[in-house]
Amino acid sequence: MLTRNNKAGDWSMRPLVAAGLCVLATAGGTSVPAWAAEPAAGSGWKVDTFIENDTHSRRNGGLAKFRNTLQVEADRKLGSAGAFSNLAFHAKLRGTWDGVYQINDDRFGNQAGGPIVLEDTLNAGGVSIAGTSLAHGAGLGSATHPLTPVLGALFPTNRFGFSTAANPNDGLAVLGTHLHPTDGGVAFGVPVRPCNVDSRGCIKDYLDSSRSELESPEFNDRLDFLREAHVSGAIPLADGKELFFRIGKQQVVWGRTDLFRVLDVINPVDFSRNNIYDELQDIRIPMWIAQAEYRMGPTANLQDLNFQVVWNFDKFRPHNLGQCGSPNVILDAGCFFRGMKNLWDNGGTVANFADLRIATGGALTGRAATDFGPGQIGIRQANLPSWSLGNTQLGVKLEGVTKGGVNFSLNALTYRSQLPSLRGGIPAVNSFTGATSVWPFLIAFDIEFPRVNLLGGSLDIYNDTIKTVFRLEAALTEGEEFPNTAQPRLFSESKVFRYVIGADRPTFIPFLNKDRTFLISGQLFGQHLLDHEERDGPLGKIGMPDWKENWIGTLLIKGFYRNDRLSPQIIMARDFRAEAYAIAPSVDWLITDNLKLTVGANFKGGTGARQFDDCRSCNPFAPFTAYPEHANPTAPGSVGLTGFEPLGRFRSGPIGMALEEDFFQVGLRYKF
Repeated sequence: MLTRNNKAGDWSMRPLVAAGLCVLATAGGTSVPAWAAEPAAGSGWKVDTFIENDTHSRRNGGLAKFRNTLQVEADRKLGSAGAFSNLAFHAKLRGTWDGVYQINDDRFGNQAGGPIVLEDTLNAGGVSIAGTSLAHGAGLGSATHPLTPVLGALFPTNRFGFSTAANPNDGLAVLGTHLHPTDGGVAFGVPVRPCNVDSRGCIKDYLDSSRSELESPEFNDRLDFLREAHVSGAIPLADGKELFFRIGKQQVVWGRTDLFRVLDVINPVDFSRNNIYDELQDIRIPMWIAQAEYRMGPTANLQDLNFQVVWNFDKFRPHNLGQCGSPNVILDAGCFFRGMKNLWDNGGTVANFADLRIATGGALTGRAATDFGPGQIGIRQANLPSWSLGNTQLGVKLEGVTKGGVNFSLNALTYRSQLPSLRGGIPAVNSFTGATSVWPFLIAFDIEFPRVNLLGGSLDIYNDTIKTVFRLEAALTEGEEFPNTAQPRLFSESKVFRYVIGADRPTFIPFLNKDRTFLISGQLFGQHLLDHEERDGPLGKIGMPDWKENWIGTLLIKGFYRNDRLSPQIIMARDFRAEAYAIAPSVDWLITDNLKLTVGANFKGGTGARQFDDCRSCNPFAPFTAYPEHANPTAPGSVGLTGFEPLGRFRSGPIGMALEEDFFQVGLRYKF
């Protein structure tokens, strides 16, 4: 039996009812505007217009989404021109407004966060020195910490230079507090208000959205309201062959599987919409891309053969991981980034950081919350690649169909990683001496997006005996970077092998529906880091927190009733190494040909947050930061002290890091 792993709470239904009434009123009482109507005969245009409301309520936190969408799709056949035939134009415009930032203002809007306290486990003879917690700005090194006068001789720089005037104790949340207790580990304050209200920790050109940009993310300087705008056509060649092309803003889909991106990595993804749970076609970020495809048709050994070249000439875009303070922040990474940027710019208090056993001859145990000044630890900046020919992305694909009906592809792509890499080895201030230098094993980073090369392929195989389609997809990449506490710059590169094995089968389940089949679809996604590094230290594991090998399985069961107007489904996912699962039941009801209602939920459970080396014992400012477990206190390097933050998130995965984000959903979509 599956059990829930959530704190008690109540579902808030009022915003869901309000959403339904709002959209029904719009759908039922609004005439079709002239610009959205079907064009006059002979004009050549086909225009579809949709309005939608999607409302989510979380068990712990209330309203988490009140997104209203207007989408227009327009197509026109342009005929022939010169050597070109079948010319066509396609456009898709989408604008959204999410009212959660105003309706749930104290959770996600201008009033989010507040003053915080941070854990301090320092004690003498079992008696707490500073209490179990103290306020942000009152850590070791501050004038108010009980040990500052006693240990002042250890700090030649006269404390660490942190002032709450630059980083006040307001508008903050404790990193990870919604998921796990600090429990003796690292934690610090993270600003959670939109960047136009509170600019602390906002990373220029990467995670720096104002409230209006969070509410309506399509309206930005990248013109994301223009979801697609491309021209396609073909040049007929001899023997029935043709050269097909498509150029413009578009999505290029290489993958054959759902949810997991093995080959389907050309477009970045907006995870801020709904973590990993929205359809990829809705969360891919369209890019300006040119495609050319040589369609050779049948050959001596194949039913069909095509060769495709894809050139993504747009300026680089990373994944949108979600800005801290917004409802969906995958892996909680955006909160870690914002908190670390705030530490670099303004300084701050870090829970349970300083180990004073050496300094006090063992009189003190536990660890003291510690104040750091600006430029000592944190994230300095994000280095997004500027546009240049060398920063564009190029891919080629050979695909075809064998005489036996097997679909296959061979793929190669060179691109920039859409996931960020934290690279240490930047100049920073030594908290104890005041000197500026590059300190090995120091938790001070720039965000980079390395170049990645991919080779892979896919197969679709239909087995008529068991009426099942098998989908296989695999890719090998080189150039990806991962956190690694065993390396002086705290990251390393690894080749990665990923694959998906999937199967789809229409199956009768007579006791549920004797007249209509159910679609049953299963997938197993595997990831293997071929250059993984991990070893045992005196206090715990040291190295790469990402699992050397991991698997995630999914199962979809979808049924159809009432002439396919009522479609219930359930999706289940299991992250095996993280020991976390998600269950998402939903029902789609096509009330009329134009109006669809969706009701669903998303429940998660399992182990949740996990611990890994947090680099408190990395001894970057040797010998001042040495632990008794260091064999040589003058040599930097970790001895493996662990905590939930910041690297445990990579062992928890996107499901395990979202256990407190169960939600109930109501959606209404109307087509004019």
